[in-house]
Amino acid sequence: MELITKNKNITKGLIRTLIIDDEEHQRQSLEKMVQMYCPSLTVVGQAGGVKSGLEAIQKYEPDLVFLDIRMADGLGFDLLDQLLPFDFEVIFISAYEQYAQRASNYTSLNYLLKPVDPDELIFVVEKAWEKIRPNENILIHKMKKALIMDERSQVKVVIKTWDNIHLIPVKEILFCEEDSGYTKFHLRNQKTLLGSNSLNEYEILLSENGFFRIHENYLINLRHIIGFENDPDSIVLMDHDHGLPAESRRHLEMVERMKRMVTGSKF
Repeated sequence: MELITKNKNITKGLIRTLIIDDEEHQRQSLEKMVQMYCPSLTVVGQAGGVKSGLEAIQKYEPDLVFLDIRMADGLGFDLLDQLLPFDFEVIFISAYEQYAQRASNYTSLNYLLKPVDPDELIFVVEKAWEKIRPNENILIHKMKKALIMDERSQVKVVIKTWDNIHLIPVKEILFCEEDSGYTKFHLRNQKTLLGSNSLNEYEILLSENGFFRIHENYLINLRHIIGFENDPDSIVLMDHDHGLPAESRRHLEMVERMKRMVTGSKF
């Protein structure tokens, strides 16, 4: 019996997850199971009831919520009714099977009975991923559109090489690569330039103009992302057939950054 996420395209820790249950030991038990069997999930918080659950959802903005149905201060359905329409996926968990039909009115995902079976947990998380993943692709599209329209896309960066000084529009840069203390710039025209400054220095310079450090060795231009892969490592797919490794923690931070850009928040 394989007790790990089977979908190789799920990026580790990408799905922000919230657990709402009025029994602390149930919350702790489920979080341990998630950590053991579902590496695609990152549990960002827990809550113990309807009121605290509402506050937690507003605070953490999860992609996925494990929601107990019967809690001390109301039903999980009461919580969702206050949020309609909601933009996250829900997996109901309960010791009472009679709520399964009503739960189907809120989600097409499986209804998990307590105690939760690991195989059933894995199955329903993969179903959740299939529903969340298209939202990720939409996010990439919206983020790129926001960057292209932003006036900062016209900014140019000075790149000093050993024999010259280049003034390059930031939108022409695909990504920057650490190269023995220097920085190699990969450009849209397929050319490269070796800048005399470190990647850390260029990260400071470019981070406010749509660039993000996905790895110790790579600083990417978010305008040129086309997708993600995870086979076997987290890979960011870029224009012109580039696939760059991303540290899972930074990948999650990048997605959060993209969300802020789409909603018009500060980069």
